[in-house]
Formats: sequence, C-alpha cells, structure tokens
Amino acid sequence: MFLTNLLLQIIIIFLMLVGVFLKKIGFLRDTTNTDLTKIILYFISPCVIIKAFEQKFTADRMITFLITSIGVFAIYIISIIISKLIFSKVKDKNLQRTLKYGSVYPNSGFMGIPLSQAFFGSQGVFFSVISVLAFNIFSWSHGVSLFNEQKGWKELSRDILMNPNIIAILLGIFVFVFSIPIPNVVNQLLDYIAAMFAPLSMIIIGCSLADIQLKALCFNRLLILAILLKNFIYPIFSIFILISLGVTGTSLLTTVILTSCPVAGLVVLFTLESKGDAEPGILLVSLSTILSLITIQFIIFFLNFLHLNA
Repeated sequence: MFLTNLLLQIIIIFLMLVGVFLKKIGFLRDTTNTDLTKIILYFISPCVIIKAFEQKFTADRMITFLITSIGVFAIYIISIIISKLIFSKVKDKNLQRTLKYGSVYPNSGFMGIPLSQAFFGSQGVFFSVISVLAFNIFSWSHGVSLFNEQKGWKELSRDILMNPNIIAILLGIFVFVFSIPIPNVVNQLLDYIAAMFAPLSMIIIGCSLADIQLKALCFNRLLILAILLKNFIYPIFSIFILISLGVTGTSLLTTVILTSCPVAGLVVLFTLESKGDAEPGILLVSLSTILSLITIQFIIFFLNFLHLNA
C-alpha cells in the first residue's frame, strides 16, 4: 500500500509539473485553461460520479455511506464555527470573508475526486461524493452568504440543485439503491471519460501554479493561519471525528484526503462577483495549493502512523 501510494504521489506531482511546463512555454493559454476547467467540473466530474455508484447495493455499504455523511457535515459545521470565532474581529471586511471561506472550504471536486480516483479507484470516488455533496451545500449557502448577503434561500437552493455534480450524485444514489444496471455502451463511455479525469485535472492545476509570482510569498500572519487551519488542523481534526463515529478503511481515507485539499478556487470567483479585492483569495489559493503537496503527504503519513491505512 505504501509503495503504491508513493508511486501515485510521484505521478501526480509529475503531471502537475507537466502543466507548469506547458503553461510556461505558452502551449496552454488562460482561455484554454478556463475552458478545460469547465469541462472537467461540469462534464467529466459528473460522469465519474455516476460511474462510481455502479456498485452492488449492500446494507453495510449504505450504513457506512450515511455515517460518513454525518461525519463530513459535522466537520463542516464545526470548522465554520471555529473560523468564524477566529476571524470575526478582522477589520477588513474583504479579508475577513476570504479568511472565513478559505480556511473551511477545500478544492474537493477539482482536486479531491481525482486524488481519490487515483488512490482508490471507483471505491474512493463513491465515498468522496459525500464530501462533494457537503461542499456544494455549504459553499453555495453559507459560503455565498459571506460574499453576498442579498441572495435569498430560494436562489441559493436553486444554485445547489442545478449544479451538475449534485444532479450526478442524486442520479448515482438512485442507480445504487435500486441496483439499476448501466447499459454496456454507456458504461464503456463512462470508463473512457473517467480515465481522463485525474491526469487532466492535475495538469490544469499545474497550469494554475505556473502563474504564481515570487512576490506572492510576501503574505501576512492571518493568511498563514487560514492555510494552517485548512491544510493541517482541520484534516487532523476530521480524522478523530470520523474515527469516533466508527468510520474506517477507504471511506475514512478518502474523506480525510478531500478535507486535506487546498483552498477552493471559488473564493476568488465569489470575491470577484461581489466586486471585492481578489488578491488575498488568489494568494490564499496559490500558497495553499503549493503547500498541499507537502501537507497531504503528512496527513497520509499520519494515517499510516495510526495504522488506519486501507
């Protein structure tokens, strides 16, 4: 298990470096990155999610799914409360909401699911959709409210339900619970699409890292604290919450890995939409992503140290 994980981590880092190289030589432009990101998030990711639910329904697996869901929702609620207590006294309103959002919300869909797929295959994706579901529910409700207090619950609910990944999760659960077979042709198509997910995602993440300037290393202690919470403290915290609920094996590992992912890029989009200063968000996402190459390895090492590996 350890050697397999090590090899996969090397491959993932290599693919990121490929993305950096392609961006540096001008082979991939910003418009291309944007288009590919949309394809990954709104087409490839939903297909991978549906494919992950093509599993034999068992009561034990469903119980594990539900218990893990309770754990993930508890992690979000507690993290939101802690970040609110820590950052509420920040005078700069734009920085305050960036810190509150960035310290809580991981890049679970764009980076987390590909990592789960790379490490654990369909089983990993199956349990990782819990974190994706929770992310979308909290991010498009609590997260949006931090940046746009004018949005009503009706509009927020519509944004959540119309997200292609949420639709795929609901469809996948229906397929799983009622053991509906996916036609062979469709199944083969999903296999082809799923094969693109992890490598393409890692390359695009590498492209984003290529844009980071050295001057971005000049950051303040509040950003350091937010990154420390997001990349290190909350993931460690999540391990003990999940263990206390009896979550083990692949469901534990995938959930913790998704919690360990860097700050979600939506913090930048939400800031821009609210006409705020996006620089703190960009810096937070960039530094968190770079440091995640180290912190995710540490979290995996910590899980192995506790003998919680699958």
